[in-house]
Amino acid sequence: MMMKNKRTIFALALAATFASFALPALGEEQEAPPRLKWSFAGPFGKYDEAQLQRGFKIYKEVCSACHSIQMLAFRNLADKGGPGFSEAQAAAVAAEYKIKDLDDKGEPTERAGRPADTFPPPFANELAAKAANGGTAPPDMSTLAKARTYQRGFPWFVFDLFTQYQEQGPDYIAALLKGYEDPPKGFQLPSGGHYNKYFPGHNIAMPPPLQAGQVSYDDGAPQTMDQYSKDIAAFLMWTAEPHLVQRKRIGFQVMIFLIVLAGLMYFTKKKVWSAAH
Repeated sequence: MMMKNKRTIFALALAATFASFALPALGEEQEAPPRLKWSFAGPFGKYDEAQLQRGFKIYKEVCSACHSIQMLAFRNLADKGGPGFSEAQAAAVAAEYKIKDLDDKGEPTERAGRPADTFPPPFANELAAKAANGGTAPPDMSTLAKARTYQRGFPWFVFDLFTQYQEQGPDYIAALLKGYEDPPKGFQLPSGGHYNKYFPGHNIAMPPPLQAGQVSYDDGAPQTMDQYSKDIAAFLMWTAEPHLVQRKRIGFQVMIFLIVLAGLMYFTKKKVWSAAH
C-alpha cells in the first residue's frame, strides 16, 4: 500500500511539473509565432552575410533612432561569420558616429567613432529615453533575440531538445513586427498603446516601426514587410550571438572527438578483459 501511494504521489508530481510548463503559454492566450526557415538553424547553420547587411541597414535607418546595441563594437561588423564588412568598411561606419569622450585636459568632447568603439545609444540616459517615448525606455537590442522569446509549453519543449530548435527569438521578433492589428471588440487598449497579437498582453508601447518600401535595398531583395522582418530578426540574432558559427564548429569537433575516444576506450577495455580471461 505504501509503495502504491508513493507511485501515486510521484505521478501527480510529474503531471504538475508538465502542467507548469504548459500553463504559461495557455494562460497568457498569446498566439504562438509561426516557425520560419533560417540559414543559421540546425547544427551546421551559418549566417547569411547579405541578410545581415540588410538587417544592419534597417537597424541603422530605423531602429537606431530609439534602440541601442551597446554590446556591439563597430569592429565586430568585420568579424568572421558576421555581416562580411571589411575592416575599412567597419571603420567608415564608425566614423559616421559621434562619440562622447574626454580630451587631454579631461574636458568633455566629441570625436568621430573608431572601430574599437561600441555603438553609442540614441539617448543620453534612461530618463531621457523615457521622456522621449511616452514614459517607456526602449530596450537595448544587443541580446534581444535571446531575451525576447515565448513559452513553447509541453510537449514542444521536449521535441526542441531533439530537433535543436533554438530560433524562438528570431521567430518572435519577425512575427511581432508584422503582428500589429486593430484591437478586437471589447479589448481595452490604454492611451498610447498599440495592439499586437504576438506581444504578451497584446498592449505594446512601440508603434509599428516598419512598412513596406520604407528601406531601400541595394541587392534587389524584396522591400516587403516579410523581408524586412526576417532581415532585422536575423541581424539581431547575430548581435546576440556573433560567434554562433564558431560555437557550432567547435561543438561538432568535440562530438567527433568524444565518439573516437569512446571507440578507443571500448576496444581497449575489450582487449584488456580478453587478455585477463
